Amino acid sequence: MNFSTFSLPCAPADPANRIKHTNHRFYGITQKLRQRLLPALLLMVCVFIHASGFADNGVAKSLKPLAKSHAIASIVTGKVVDADTKEPLVSASITIKGTNKSTSAGLDGTFKIDVSSTENPVLVISYIGYVAKEVPVAGKTNLGEITLKSSATGMSEVVINGDVAIDRKTPIAVSTISAQFIEEHIGTQDIPELLNTVPGVYATQQGGGYGDSRVSIRGFSSRSGNGNVAYTINGIPVNDPETGAIYWSDFSGITDVTSSIQVQRGLGASKVIVPSFGGTINVTSRSTDMQQGGYVWQTIGSDGFEKTAVLVSTGLNANGWAATFEGSRTSWNPGPADGLTSLGYNYFFNLSKVLTPNQTLSFNLIGGNQTHGQRPEETIADYQAAPQGIKWNAELGVENGKQVNPYNNFFSEPLFQLNHDWNINDKSSLSTELYAIFGSGGGGSISGTIPRLSNFYSPLNYDAAAQANVNNPDGSALSYLYDSHDNTSWYGLRSTYKTLLGKYTTLQTGVDLRYYYGDHYEEVSDLLGANFVLDQYGGSVAKGSAGGDINDPNHMAVVGDKIAYHNKDFVESESAFAQAEYSKNDFTAFVTLTGAENGQKRADYFNYLNSDPNQTTRYVNHLSYQAKGGANYNLNAQMNIYANIGYLTKPPYYATVFEEFTNQINKSAVDEKLFSYELGYGFKSSGFSAKVDLYRTSYKDRSDQSSYFDSATNQLYSANVTGVDELHQGAEVVLVWRPVKEISIRGMVSLGDYYYTNNPGPTTVYNSQEKAVATVNQIDLKNQKIGDAPQTTAGLDIDINILPQVKVGATYNYFGNYTSNVPFQDFTSVGLHPYMIPNYSLWGLNGVWRFKMAGFESELFGTVTNLLNTKYISDATDNGATGQASNALVYYGLGRLFTTGLKVKF
Repeated sequence: MNFSTFSLPCAPADPANRIKHTNHRFYGITQKLRQRLLPALLLMVCVFIHASGFADNGVAKSLKPLAKSHAIASIVTGKVVDADTKEPLVSASITIKGTNKSTSAGLDGTFKIDVSSTENPVLVISYIGYVAKEVPVAGKTNLGEITLKSSATGMSEVVINGDVAIDRKTPIAVSTISAQFIEEHIGTQDIPELLNTVPGVYATQQGGGYGDSRVSIRGFSSRSGNGNVAYTINGIPVNDPETGAIYWSDFSGITDVTSSIQVQRGLGASKVIVPSFGGTINVTSRSTDMQQGGYVWQTIGSDGFEKTAVLVSTGLNANGWAATFEGSRTSWNPGPADGLTSLGYNYFFNLSKVLTPNQTLSFNLIGGNQTHGQRPEETIADYQAAPQGIKWNAELGVENGKQVNPYNNFFSEPLFQLNHDWNINDKSSLSTELYAIFGSGGGGSISGTIPRLSNFYSPLNYDAAAQANVNNPDGSALSYLYDSHDNTSWYGLRSTYKTLLGKYTTLQTGVDLRYYYGDHYEEVSDLLGANFVLDQYGGSVAKGSAGGDINDPNHMAVVGDKIAYHNKDFVESESAFAQAEYSKNDFTAFVTLTGAENGQKRADYFNYLNSDPNQTTRYVNHLSYQAKGGANYNLNAQMNIYANIGYLTKPPYYATVFEEFTNQINKSAVDEKLFSYELGYGFKSSGFSAKVDLYRTSYKDRSDQSSYFDSATNQLYSANVTGVDELHQGAEVVLVWRPVKEISIRGMVSLGDYYYTNNPGPTTVYNSQEKAVATVNQIDLKNQKIGDAPQTTAGLDIDINILPQVKVGATYNYFGNYTSNVPFQDFTSVGLHPYMIPNYSLWGLNGVWRFKMAGFESELFGTVTNLLNTKYISDATDNGATGQASNALVYYGLGRLFTTGLKVKF
């Protein structure tokens, strides 16, 4: 998913669609290994389930009392709130002690649960970041208001094997976004835009295509080839294994079923190797709904935005089964800018079985099928001159009287997850998950020159292009459309054993096994009236690429044929981890150790003869590890302090391991390294809370592969830059004030200082014929600011409960000290000053009215983003580090957008 399909005379912009030109000739692993791996993983899960069934004296025996007593109806209700603020704790967990039967608190904190199957039932009320409480039912049907105090009994909870941090216990910087916040603020946005309320985080929608967002944390990017922000869903890492990038459009519908989003800045609580140098975004989906019910939710908004979502839950039956299904359809037509139409179908399915009072088995399916339009960066001058303004899309065209945008993204990537949770005894538990992800799709593009209907700002004329192809005497295509495909398969197993050692120490150990396979190629999608595409191998230096198939050097390709490149890549990793936590009274400390081996292999079927043994490489293995620890001390009921320190390594990405255009292994590729430490302070009272974080992070041996066009020689070159060092340091402050019960004001400020600390080199430069043509002894990076994200951010959120059922809110965000993105190789001399993006601010509004309609609980939502319709630059690339606005390629942020939605629960 990248924009490298746009042929620009400069370093390619980082893409939002799944097209991998800069690293599109990749890798390979044997089919035999996969055939051995999967049965072994399935066998492990089956053994756990089978063995644990005997340990608990049998499933059927355990379920008989449940079925027998189910006939006695007894529904208990209550409301869960924060002990200090009295805010409802949305999605708080309510579990009948000694069973796996549970439910979740609703949007107003209320719940109801059937306790008829249990004698003398006791409810265990818990919520992430709060002290769990046991409440005896004692014959009551309404338990009234149940209050939970901040802080919890353990450093890290396992939520579907996710690594979740707990306030006033886990010694890291963390912010948690609830399901209620998501519902009230999401509008037309995706997860990244919601995170702009978190200090140190910057998110942008780039060109505006639905799901094309990117995010940075503390100056670390999620861009392709330099992915240093980890993204997990229920503990499963879903970053692209080749580039580390995050592709939000792959799971764009997950906000519908998200119970919480936790942003862990810095080292984080993860025990496995993930690309989390900047931080980790943990998304936890809803799990088993023990109560029967559901909802229908309809949303409409600006520029033809429409979304329909339906959820149905069976509740837990007498035999221990429960199922939940959610499906949604999202369309945006014509979309927020020219050619940015989108259509997506998303789904969620959970099937759970209570095997015994101490065991559950749960199956999750999360995914979607979507397509959306995209556009490339353009110059500021071109945007300003465009009659369409910031909605202009230079690639929009017309064919047979209909609008056409060949630059689009289409993808489907369902995630299958099987979880087995076993409480072995009062001290020990075992959680195991087996998962698989199957991705299929890619992005569209144009080859050749398409004339316009009239001037530069008019649409591309595909009818004229087709006529030119028809008139071509030899029948070959002068211009045509193609798709860059990525078909991927991911498999993984993660198992965590947790036990109590003595009275105060908890030990967690486990394994994490992953396998990834990707198949990448271009495919002709539209001949535009031609008979074939002549895909010749061996492109000249002037052509700027070595495309085509050496095994069929004069391929006359038709629709559906592979062209330009075809490569396969494989990634295998095995890791083991251990975490010890000591917790006594007001003091908590932990140490985590993880070791991993990562193997990468590449097969190239177009640049190497089928008879050439070099067509497939050997595995290139890298060892990586992490060691981190921290401590938290609660000074009193209001104040706590914490500190953490860690040293992490991670293997280099594919574009660094293999030289550009070849299977040649880069012998200088080494693990990237990070050393970080952090101090924090927290204060919390009934009406005011504050958090302060100070951090300093040293990033060593960063690598990056870049291609760039030299206008003087009219040639394309690539440079594999390694050994880049960076320093990221700063301070973050979050303040929350509740002057009265009905008003909440939250403010945050983040001051960062991110810059390069060395001048890397030497660096070899290759031409498109795979030959070394030059050596750059030194790249002058030292003391240059790290671009691509603002180093100063601030925000303000205000919520006002006008009535018990009516709440309105306003948001304000400020972004400043923002250096544009500059490719490494462009720093060719000392003293360059890249283009600085102008500081900007954005306002937003949101509101919700909760009421009953025909006896059903209902909610009416409204959102407005970019309330003042501010015109601002959200992204910029300054090729050559000229510092001139006229040279920058930019994206303008989207204008004012609104949505309104009605949700009816049943």
